[in-house]
Amino acid sequence: MAAFFHKFVLKIASVASDRCAILRQTNKGKFIMAETSIDLSSLNLFDVLYTTRAMRRLKPDPVSDDLVIKILKAGTRAANGANLQTWHFIVIKDPAIKKAVQVWYKKAFDEFVSPRYADNPTPAGSSAEKYHRQHMAVEYLTDHFHEAPIWIVACLKHDNPLIPPDRKAGASIYPAVQNMLLAARALGLGASLTTRHLFFEEESEKALELPPGMRSYAILPIGYPMGNFGSVGRGDLREFVSLDRVGQSWDALDTPH
Repeated sequence: MAAFFHKFVLKIASVASDRCAILRQTNKGKFIMAETSIDLSSLNLFDVLYTTRAMRRLKPDPVSDDLVIKILKAGTRAANGANLQTWHFIVIKDPAIKKAVQVWYKKAFDEFVSPRYADNPTPAGSSAEKYHRQHMAVEYLTDHFHEAPIWIVACLKHDNPLIPPDRKAGASIYPAVQNMLLAARALGLGASLTTRHLFFEEESEKALELPPGMRSYAILPIGYPMGNFGSVGRGDLREFVSLDRVGQSWDALDTPH
């Protein structure tokens, strides 16, 4: 089976650049090559992954509906619990709605987020200077949150609005959020995942006019970035990865990759 998939990958590489080969299983259990019109010729997945940063300084220039729809389609290709697709995405263009939410977003920054930045140690893979710039970018987004031309509010519908969602719920929405962030990056748009409005969840969701049984999990402000995309700074894998049990090192990580 491993040899088969190796040959399959090589076969994909030989397909014309404007076509993408996929593996399809017939009703007799056999695998055949199928084609789709998805164009992957200009994309390098790992380049997109490694440069999808939180872009918090956004231009107010309009973003076309076509691009927003591409981002949404990418989101709905994500994994979700039992494929029930209980998600709902609200595209916010209305300045009044955005401003009403921004009031609570800024209140959360002033009361919780800004003091935390002052007290937190420098994250792994960063530096004191970079962390300070991050704080400044977060403050900029706070003040200009409502000026982002597009918001996508990622929500889930819950069967019983009287029962709060448990910790598993996010597994049915955050993969879609990450897909949308990657899609925005691939389209040259800046975006970031923010959940800060949830410090004042009731007030923010009232401003968003969410119906009973629907909860918000993230807001993605989207627009053309003022700055440039660059590599994401993270710590060494050895700081975060164990083999078999927590705290046990993995020798494979000692070799440069």
